[in-house]
Amino acid sequence: MFGPFTLAFAQRGILEILLLAVASGLLGTWIVARGLAFYAHAVAAAAFPGLVLAAGVGFAPLLGALGAGALFAASVGQLSTRRTASHDALTALALVGALALGVILASNVFHSGADVDSLLFGSLFAIHAADLWLALAVAVAALAATAALGPRWLALGFDAPAARALGVRAGRVDLTLLALAALAAVASLAAVGSLLATALLVVPAVTTRLWTRRLRSWQLATVALAALEGVAGVWLSIEVNAPPGAAIATLAGAVFALAALARLRPRTAAATAATAAAAATLAGCGGATTAGPPPAPDAIRVVATTTQLGDLTRAVGGRSVAVHQILQPNSDPHEYEPRPADVEAVGGAKLIVESGDRLDAWMGEIVSAAGHHPPILQIAPAHTPERLPGEASGPEASRFDPHWWHDPRNAEAAVAAIAAALTRAEPAQAAAIAANAAAYTAKLRALDRGIAACFARVPRAQRKLVTSHDAFGAFAKRYGITVVGAVIPSQSAQAQPSAGQVAALARLIEREHVKAIYPETSINAKLAQAIAAQTGATVGAALYGDTLGPQGSPGATYLGMERANADAMLRGFTGGAQRCTIAGL
Repeated sequence: MFGPFTLAFAQRGILEILLLAVASGLLGTWIVARGLAFYAHAVAAAAFPGLVLAAGVGFAPLLGALGAGALFAASVGQLSTRRTASHDALTALALVGALALGVILASNVFHSGADVDSLLFGSLFAIHAADLWLALAVAVAALAATAALGPRWLALGFDAPAARALGVRAGRVDLTLLALAALAAVASLAAVGSLLATALLVVPAVTTRLWTRRLRSWQLATVALAALEGVAGVWLSIEVNAPPGAAIATLAGAVFALAALARLRPRTAAATAATAAAAATLAGCGGATTAGPPPAPDAIRVVATTTQLGDLTRAVGGRSVAVHQILQPNSDPHEYEPRPADVEAVGGAKLIVESGDRLDAWMGEIVSAAGHHPPILQIAPAHTPERLPGEASGPEASRFDPHWWHDPRNAEAAVAAIAAALTRAEPAQAAAIAANAAAYTAKLRALDRGIAACFARVPRAQRKLVTSHDAFGAFAKRYGITVVGAVIPSQSAQAQPSAGQVAALARLIEREHVKAIYPETSINAKLAQAIAAQTGATVGAALYGDTLGPQGSPGATYLGMERANADAMLRGFTGGAQRCTIAGL
């Protein structure tokens, strides 16, 4: 039961949570007492433009979040001194401006990458020393401010006119509370992310408020509850392999619901709590299952970052490897958050396989959290179109289109590199690995010839492609397809098109007489469907762009993915008159 607490990355996460519990527990009571719960949530969300700016320019995300949080707190504080509206109205006004700026920066300026998402949702198991020092500083500041300014905050909260009559300067005192709340929210980003910071700053204080009315006992109970929920959330996230921030937030919400229910119906609350505890225990006892033949008992442990690399590694290694694949089918690789099982897998791995040229730069956090540094094989594609000037930005910027796998020649090069790395890791399996690699390479070459033959039946002028985002540059270059445009004009699916870009694409589709628009399996298809309806184009079958499909789908394997994509495109190019079938795969 206590096994998760022996893991080094879990211990760092617990230390971070305990420090944050002191700060959030103390400040949370003042936030709730002063009616600033919405502000506490908003200031964490308003750090978004700072995160995007940091990711785009290339400086520490924490500095960007601190700057954005400080500016937000100052804006709300300055506006509140004029007393033209309530705190909630002023907070909403500033929040809308911050989020709008963040969306514009992310979509139209930087096309931001995965670092922003990790801070939106937290990465408790990738805590750094700077995060711990910040949490400690905020805890000390909260203690000092509570001792020095607590009576004034209390007076302003319960009888503001009398407090002002006694000489309490509301402007500076309020601004101090707003600034500390902003600092605590930013400090929580590393643990639970800006979207879940309320789980630490507000929910524990609201929960304990149901059971106590004395300020000192309320504060102590809130600190204790925040710490308990944080530690329990870490344990639960490891047991069920869930994101730690989400586990803590869910647990905090459940505790509040049970506490509120207990005030009204104690028996019902007790039964509900027992059921929840039993469910959590059963979830912790479950294990992950994998499709296909099980690996041999002495198989070497390999970690692969993407679905494509995982499939290629299993094909080459066969039963001599046990592959832990980090990204899952139909998921957006830009929204990855470290899971406990991923960190544990790296801790016991003999080899890591990832995309080179910093395309999987987020993997560095996992390796650091695991405290183990196995050999890393970085797959650097040779046949892939270079990015256009100004097209790449952010921490995962690459010289190349990151979707290198859509050219089978790149997959063939990856197979050779994986086979060599596995042979170095396990020389005793060299013969089996070489045989697997040779057999799979023959299939890749058959796939390449088959796709080329399919498209050769269509005049080049009819091979016009519009997809959800720019994921098929390598495929188009290999098979003579013209990429007319994309609904999201970026190689990151995170970006958002402007109204002008959508209108320009619609005009281009009509001018080029594009027959079909292809959505992608990991991206919402509504905008693609709307453009198709506007232009008279049909909606083609969904393509596998960023990830493979789930088990049982046509794109569950690399070979199946490329065959399915070719078939979908050929049907769209020919109005359904032709299909692409490739035998022997």
